[in-house]
Amino acid sequence: MKRAKINVVLKADGASKAAALPAPMREAVLGAVQTHRETPGALLPILHAVQDSLGYVPPESLAVIAHELNLSRAEVHGVVTFYHHFRNAPAGRHIVRICRAEACQALGARALESHAKQALGIDFHETTADGAVTLEPVYCLGNCGCGPSVLIDHDELHGRVTKAAFDELVKAARAGT
Repeated sequence: MKRAKINVVLKADGASKAAALPAPMREAVLGAVQTHRETPGALLPILHAVQDSLGYVPPESLAVIAHELNLSRAEVHGVVTFYHHFRNAPAGRHIVRICRAEACQALGARALESHAKQALGIDFHETTADGAVTLEPVYCLGNCGCGPSVLIDHDELHGRVTKAAFDELVKAARAGT
């Protein structure tokens, strides 16, 4: 009898957490759960689907995902924070990824990283104050012979990027060209 009562309380608590989410967020999270719940290792596909839909994995959605998968919030949080791919805040209008793999490092990526952070006034996984640029590390863009490499958004791969070239790329992205 006590066990049944506890389960009812937990279900009500999970439902109230879902209900507390703004409608678009709730729909994205519950839709991702519904689509991937039966997939083996469902947590990662769910997290990817939420980020694909919303652009990030909202911290307030973790309790709902945990409840729906019968996991602890700590387990879900641990996965989100372990993988650098997942964001806990919306990304900027443009995502600038700098390759940090060994080949690019050998060709000057560390100096480029330092310049990028200083020029943008942010660190990796942060967004400029104007919301224009999010800076992210990536561990190989497959452009090893032409490092250091930078990927802007998902389709603009640039090789042999110098500090001056980086500044021009960011300027062009901000201008929308």
